[in-house]
Amino acid sequence: MKKIRNMDVEWGYKGDVGPEHWHTLCDWFSTGAKYPYQSPVDLSKNVTNGASASRAIDFCYKTEEFTEKEFKNTFHFVPPNTESYVIFEDEKYYLTDIHFHTPSEHTFDGEHAPLEFHLVHMNNSGDNLVVGCLFTITEDENRFSKKQTTLKWNSETHQQWFDPSIFLPEQKSHFHYLGSLTTPPTKGPVHWFVFDSIQKMDQDFFERIYEGMLPFNNRPVQALNGRKIYFSE
Repeated sequence: MKKIRNMDVEWGYKGDVGPEHWHTLCDWFSTGAKYPYQSPVDLSKNVTNGASASRAIDFCYKTEEFTEKEFKNTFHFVPPNTESYVIFEDEKYYLTDIHFHTPSEHTFDGEHAPLEFHLVHMNNSGDNLVVGCLFTITEDENRFSKKQTTLKWNSETHQQWFDPSIFLPEQKSHFHYLGSLTTPPTKGPVHWFVFDSIQKMDQDFFERIYEGMLPFNNRPVQALNGRKIYFSE
């Protein structure tokens, strides 16, 4: 197959366009795959390299408008005005996208959760920082339930208004490591912050965003290749 750089190259999660073949589909994907620290990875407190208090992350989120989009094999909440951001090492990373993977891409001690949301951020230099939040899906009352959620949804215009903090757990303990994007071109470096708690998401809410999506869209766990994994309480 002739390799070309093309943002419209078809890729997926099985067959000849599946994850094991992404690097063969075009030069752009091939270049990204050469970054040695690929994501996702298996996370365990038993193999961390100590605390990472110096790598603290501050969330500066606010209620803002999001637009519903379906591309790259998943559902996305995209903020047109990127008003929310995080601060890491005195640098602002603006929230540019929220999407999900089923089952989770990261694993805890080798175990997948049913669902993982990625909150993708970018600084003014074009560097990425991604926050990973894992969920189980339930019919029990939770903050995504219709009676509790603060998310406002206009089905006709495909617009939503909410504070992205709704995806964050109350307990902010997390893993931090250096990795890559988990979809083509899988480029790095990307700062990953993955909360270690598995939260609850409402079944009805999940079905609303899951309709028409792939039955699974998670990249397999990648080798650590000697990199350091940190954990912060």
